Amino acid sequence: MITTMVGEVTAGHTVHDDAREVFGDEAARWAAVVDRDRTADGHFYYSVRTTGVYCRPSCPSRRARRARVRFHGTTAEAKRAGFRPCKRCRPDERSLGARRAALVTEACRVIERATRPPTLRALADAAGMSRFQFQRDVLCERVGGARHDADALSHRGTGALMRFAVGQCWLGAVLVAATETGVCAIFLGDDPDTLLQELHDRFPKAQLVGGDQDFEAYIAKVVGLVEAPGLGLELPLDIRGTAFQQRVWQALRDIPVGATASYTDIARRIGAPNAVRGVAGACAANPIAVAIPCHRVVRRDGALSGYRWGIERKRALLTREGVR
Repeated sequence: MITTMVGEVTAGHTVHDDAREVFGDEAARWAAVVDRDRTADGHFYYSVRTTGVYCRPSCPSRRARRARVRFHGTTAEAKRAGFRPCKRCRPDERSLGARRAALVTEACRVIERATRPPTLRALADAAGMSRFQFQRDVLCERVGGARHDADALSHRGTGALMRFAVGQCWLGAVLVAATETGVCAIFLGDDPDTLLQELHDRFPKAQLVGGDQDFEAYIAKVVGLVEAPGLGLELPLDIRGTAFQQRVWQALRDIPVGATASYTDIARRIGAPNAVRGVAGACAANPIAVAIPCHRVVRRDGALSGYRWGIERKRALLTREGVR
C-alpha cells in the first residue's frame, strides 16, 4: 500500500557513511570549519577549549585558533567531553533554516486545506506566532535561498516546483521527488520525517509540494525498481549536480546489475585517476538511490564501504542483484 504524505519538514540528521569518509580526517574537518561549510553540518562538531563551547562547522562565530579546536562525531560526544552548546549556532537544536522551513510547510498545508485564501492572522495562528513574528520570520526571511512571500506560499516563485511523496518498500521508507523534468530524488530510510528533512537540505531552493493521487504512480514505479533493479526505470530523471558529480553518476549508471566497481575504477573510467576521494564524495551526494546505483561501488578489495542510506541496505541490494 502506498501512502502519500503532504510534507512537514522536521528536525533530524542522517549521518552518511560516505560523507564520514569525506570529513573523516581532521584536515578535512578543519577546512570545513574555515569555510563554514554547511554541507558538513550534522557530520561532525567542533569545540573550542578556551570558550568551553561546541559548534556546528558552519557556525558564524569568530574562528578559533586551530590548536584550541577539538572535533567530535556527535553532540553527545562533545557534551561528555565537558563542552556546552554554542548559543549562536545551537548545535543541539535543529537549524534555523529547518525551523523556518517547517513553518512555511505548515502554512502551505493550511492554504491547501482552505476553501478560500486564508488571512495572515490564520496563517500566523497555525504557526503559533503573532502576525508580526510570522511576517518577519517566515514571509520576509530567505529559506533555502528563495524569498518566501505570499506568492511562494501559493507554490509560485523563483524556485523549482518539486512534488514529493513517501511510500514503503522492503527496504523501509522510500521518498520520491520529481520536477516537471523527471525524478530528482529517491531516498531510502526508516523515518519519513528524516527523509523529508533530507529532501529540504538537498534542494533548499525548491518549492516542496506534497504529491497528489496521480503522483503515486511515481512511487509505484520506483518501488518496482527497488524490488527488481534488473527491470530498470522507465521514468525520466532530473539529475542535478556539478559537472564532476554528473560524470561520476553517469559512470555509476553504466555498472550493470549484478556487477560492482571500486572507487578507483570509477575514477579511472571518468579520466580522473587521482580523484578517488572526489568519487566517494559524489557517491555520498547522490540523491537518486538505486536508479543511480552507488550501492554497486565497493572498496578495491571487494569489501563493502559506506552507503548513504545504510550499509545493511547496500548489502541487501547487492544480495538481491546476485552479488556475493
